Amino acid sequence: MSTDEISDLEEARLRKAADLRQRGLDPYPPRVTRSHTVAEARAAFESAEATGQQLATELALAGRLVMSIRSMGKLTFAHLADGTGRIQLAFKQDAVGPEAHDFFKRDFDVGDFVAVRGTVFRTRTGEITVQVSQFQMLAKALHPLPEKWHGLKDVEARYRQRYLDLLVNEEARRIFLVRSQMVTAMRRFLDSRGFVEVETPILQPLYGGAAARPFETYHNALDRMLYLRIANELYLKRLIIGGLDKVYEIGKDFRNEGIDTKHNPEFTQMECYQAYADYTDMMRLTEEMVAFIAQEVMGTTRITFQGQIVELAPPWRRLPLRQAIQEYGGVDIEAYPTLETLWEQVKDLSRDINRQPTWGKLVDELLKELVEPNLIQPAFVIDYPIEISPLAKRKPEAPHLVERFEVFIGTMECGNAFTELNDPIDQLERFQEQAAQRAAGDEETHPVDEDFVQALKYGMPPTGGLGMGIDRLTMLLTDQVSIREVILFPQLRAPGSAPYGRR
Repeated sequence: MSTDEISDLEEARLRKAADLRQRGLDPYPPRVTRSHTVAEARAAFESAEATGQQLATELALAGRLVMSIRSMGKLTFAHLADGTGRIQLAFKQDAVGPEAHDFFKRDFDVGDFVAVRGTVFRTRTGEITVQVSQFQMLAKALHPLPEKWHGLKDVEARYRQRYLDLLVNEEARRIFLVRSQMVTAMRRFLDSRGFVEVETPILQPLYGGAAARPFETYHNALDRMLYLRIANELYLKRLIIGGLDKVYEIGKDFRNEGIDTKHNPEFTQMECYQAYADYTDMMRLTEEMVAFIAQEVMGTTRITFQGQIVELAPPWRRLPLRQAIQEYGGVDIEAYPTLETLWEQVKDLSRDINRQPTWGKLVDELLKELVEPNLIQPAFVIDYPIEISPLAKRKPEAPHLVERFEVFIGTMECGNAFTELNDPIDQLERFQEQAAQRAAGDEETHPVDEDFVQALKYGMPPTGGLGMGIDRLTMLLTDQVSIREVILFPQLRAPGSAPYGRR
């Protein structure tokens, strides 16, 4: 459809709206009376039908006209849709009157919102239908609905006008319904385990809890720089110190970094912390929670992701990071305990492996490039280098490692967890080591948070913590490979601008 054709259609609809006003009819009335949703109307009719009775009571429905308006002389058919489904409407001239019938045929278009009142019956072809006795315009749609939305070559148009995507794309609606049900199930699981849902600051005087660059802002009244949080962790652990033994938060985090199919600068994360627990307890919590969510939302723990059958039922594989790199990369990282020796050993394994500022970050690079693409079934990769885990507790038998895991499903990292570091002296030293790495040029190190160290000095019990990405878990359950498909309004580049920066 050309721009000129669209303009002509819009002009015709504008004339119809103006004509309605001239006749004393408001094309955008302030309220409507509705007795049933479409789903409720269909259910009420089928229930009466099953007992051999007729649903004689008139119902009041409201929704958008979809598909086409088909007129056959003194009878006109249309379809009405609301958030629960769609139902056919029948406008008989004898039932609504000749003037009203002509009014509907002349002034209503696909996309308009309408309120109808009538009785429900089943046509000869078996379709449940409302025989309309009264109707009212609720909102005149000035833009015609897209007819071939799936044929758009620019997929970003679907994200920029998500309202149209949801309107005509059943798969898009399914994805976001699953996402909503998934978050509800997650809350139900955590609440049943005694966790308390809390809220922590999004605007923070000092960012922390992850290795990432923050978004900065300025608060005029306080006359100070603030940061959008990159994680919830340090405030949630303050609550553990304050005596709330099980806490969780589901909310937005923000990281000022590149965009790709797995990363969006604004994303949703669940973080939970449990006193008197460690990372083995968080492994059990994670696998039980994800299996519960899948069963509740999908009706099974056995799902399909990108053509692969993935079984989410516990137990999941526990895979030490050292063993994982040996298994999939053929390198024993412990045999090369310095950055230089490890780099010499791995630099030719793949052109995608880049030199890193520390041994620990190079190990993490090997994980991403060599191991992650192979982890289709759920797996906990455990025991990470201390350089990249400043908030996790050391392994007593291997103090250069920490008690940390990342959970991988469908080749995606979906969660991160620690046995939380609760020694304030060790924590301060870790922060200071991070500061030294920053001075050496690493922009994604953790800042020194003296206020958090002060809180730790009051004592924090042994604690396990978990962060899980809501967006990626949604990708997994809805079989999507792009994070932008599961975020209603993802961040997008300006039209005509350069490609997204690499992460």
